[in-house]
Amino acid sequence: MTKEEIKKLLENSKKVLDDDHENFVKSIKDDLTLFKKKTLDQI
Repeated sequence: MTKEEIKKLLENSKKVLDDDHENFVKSIKDDLTLFKKKTLDQI
């Protein structure tokens, strides 16, 4: 593998990880919002 190939793989990995992180954060926020709504509905 050349340096360029490794660099490209690292960039792609970073992009995938950033996307996964963004989706994870959104999922947690959505779950929290749903939990708050359910809790308020019970009160």
